[in-house]
Amino acid sequence: MAATGQRYRIAPSVTRPIPAAYRRRPDDPAYRLLRVLTLDPTASRLEGSVACIEVPYEPLEPGPQGRLFKVDGYDYAQAVAYRKADLDDVHVLLKDGYDPSPADPRFHEQMVYAVCSSVCASFRDALGRQLSWGFRSRGDDHLLYLRPFAFRDANAYYDKLEGCISFGYLPMPAATRSARALPGETVFACLSHDVVAHEITHALLDGLRANFSIPTGPDVAGFHEGFCDLVTIFQRMRYKEVVAVAIRKSHGMLDESSLLGVLGHQLGLASGSQYVRDLMDARTYDADAGAHKIGNVLAGAVFEAYLTVFRRKTERLRRLASNGSGILPPGELGHDLAELLAGEATDLARQFQALVIRAIDYCPPVDIHLGEYLRALVTADHDLVPTDPWAYREALVDAFMKRCIYPQEVGTLSQHDLLWRAPRLALPPIAELDFAHLRFGRDPACPAGAEELERQAALLGEFATRPEHLQEFGLTCKGAPGLEGASAELPQVASIRASRRIGPDREIVFDLVAEITQRCIVPARGGKPAYALFGGATVIIGPDGAIRYIVSKSAVGKDRPTRRLAFMDSPAGRRYWSLDGKRYRMRNAMFRVLHQ
Repeated sequence: MAATGQRYRIAPSVTRPIPAAYRRRPDDPAYRLLRVLTLDPTASRLEGSVACIEVPYEPLEPGPQGRLFKVDGYDYAQAVAYRKADLDDVHVLLKDGYDPSPADPRFHEQMVYAVCSSVCASFRDALGRQLSWGFRSRGDDHLLYLRPFAFRDANAYYDKLEGCISFGYLPMPAATRSARALPGETVFACLSHDVVAHEITHALLDGLRANFSIPTGPDVAGFHEGFCDLVTIFQRMRYKEVVAVAIRKSHGMLDESSLLGVLGHQLGLASGSQYVRDLMDARTYDADAGAHKIGNVLAGAVFEAYLTVFRRKTERLRRLASNGSGILPPGELGHDLAELLAGEATDLARQFQALVIRAIDYCPPVDIHLGEYLRALVTADHDLVPTDPWAYREALVDAFMKRCIYPQEVGTLSQHDLLWRAPRLALPPIAELDFAHLRFGRDPACPAGAEELERQAALLGEFATRPEHLQEFGLTCKGAPGLEGASAELPQVASIRASRRIGPDREIVFDLVAEITQRCIVPARGGKPAYALFGGATVIIGPDGAIRYIVSKSAVGKDRPTRRLAFMDSPAGRRYWSLDGKRYRMRNAMFRVLHQ
């Protein structure tokens, strides 16, 4: 923390331990192969429901337990301790893990470990750095606990206070009929690839943007849900077995496939609906619709952009296969064509998933709006691929506009206006934050330690809180115009991390990505209770110490107090906020509310 009298503070999250991924030895394998369910347990193997995936190798203790996760196989509902999965057992290694059986608790444990590890690897690849969790460590224990048998309910949730993901289980209603499922059969949330990927994404996003777990507006919780759905659907589409079946069944038209656009079919049946989410739903944005529907609109927009680009990139294959007409003849797709289309679909899913994740580095650190995420997507893509030969950005803009998701404070919807810009002021480089002065542990993705992170945060905090720089970074100070009686707390540097990414031209891009946040307390007055406003900026610093982007949002920005109060007074806001005397306080943790 900052010393008394300074203009800023350094948040504990800056030096929060980063669980280091295992560093392979020369004779270690790159991956271990593990079998997982890519769909639900009741899906047919002919639909690609079982896949053997490559999980980054690390030595494992029984559980399994590695560098990032500890699987807790205790059944909390029945007070039973199941056998621990030992994935380093030689017989298990030879079989690519335990058999995909809902009757074997060790497969449940294997399933959550494998899917969570795979999603974490996708985040590391997209962001170019190691990741930290958003919860407080338990002493020297920095692991995220995975509990496959946590409670009796057709649900699952990430618990930020406990540092765990809990998965439930429940007998399917007897009246519910599903193929290859007995009436009353127990449905396990941990056996749904979609549910596991969705929940680990909540945990990873919380580590990247801690303030996104504070529902300050209608879009914040909806963004969390939509972002997790997007990572989930693109993670599943990286399995060629699943995509190949969808290609064949839809005759190469993925937008007509019922296999790819829905999430959590079996869990949805157990909870009384057809499925948990449908990304093919083309409804428009409504700020009062609730978190899940807002998230569905966001996910649907990006998924539609994916389908648009897929059609563009495969059009020439269709022309070749149809003698130039572009209309494929009726009947079964040729094997070679189906393989080419499936390969294109999985490669594109990897690209879109990386873009969806990488865009987080271009989002404001507080009170995210869906329109701001569109700007983040456009900027992140432009930053790495300026030419955009397949018009990815055009497809994204069109899909967002179709759903009435409009960014604020832009003059037009042109890609040029949607890009975040360099600072308005001519700011000098921060000399001691250029890469010649930075110290790393093993490579630019690993900081040298807590002392080095504090040094970097202090340099940025001192620079950003100079009086002439405050407005540029979305910050304010006591007595500043616009506060109107609110009290401004000291700004704090919430995170600073190095990033190393590789573009399509194989050029390596190095950056520092940091968050500076500030809280302002509006006092109770005029019969209205006290409440907090949040502001700050995401700062991207190039290898020469020059500030490339400042994505700022002032706590006292235009109409923000009015919008904040209106949200907390709305039915959606009252799920999260309650009046405690003359002040608004959070009623429950956002993640628990989301999954009730």
